[in-house]
Amino acid sequence: MSDESFRIETGYLPGLVGRVAEMHAIYYSLHWKFTRFFETRVATEMSEFINRYDSSRDHSWSALIDDRIEASITVDGKDAAGKGAHLRWFIASEAMRGKGAGRHLIELAMDFCRQKEYSLVYLDTFNGLEAARHLYESAGFQLVETVSGDQWGTRVEEQRYQARLQA
Repeated sequence: MSDESFRIETGYLPGLVGRVAEMHAIYYSLHWKFTRFFETRVATEMSEFINRYDSSRDHSWSALIDDRIEASITVDGKDAAGKGAHLRWFIASEAMRGKGAGRHLIELAMDFCRQKEYSLVYLDTFNGLEAARHLYESAGFQLVETVSGDQWGTRVEEQRYQARLQA
């Protein structure tokens, strides 16, 4: 899928881990004062995911402008039969915002989860990310838990959203 301003690529792309970690680090450092703890956690967990990637249950999509990854989202299906499929590492650069790429990526991820007949999809985020919250809710996610925590290296009001899917 592509439009005039970006194209979508699927699966692993060279530089994916580094670019997704970079986009997370820059955005959350500038807007939320997150530290190197957050960047290294994103890079470590995404690296671990890529090393165990199984196309029968997992998938990743990236939106590119001029061959540069500018947005990305991943479905981690490792625990889909138990806790649910995990929507992870959703991010868009400043260059991508307002182009509809975020909505398109979430739609692709949710379509994949429906095709895989996952009954539950969840994601972890925190209070204050209003544009992302709006996208999650429009995709069928509902807030199911809020706790004060520091899993990202900075104390925030952590939130878990989940979407129940019909097979």
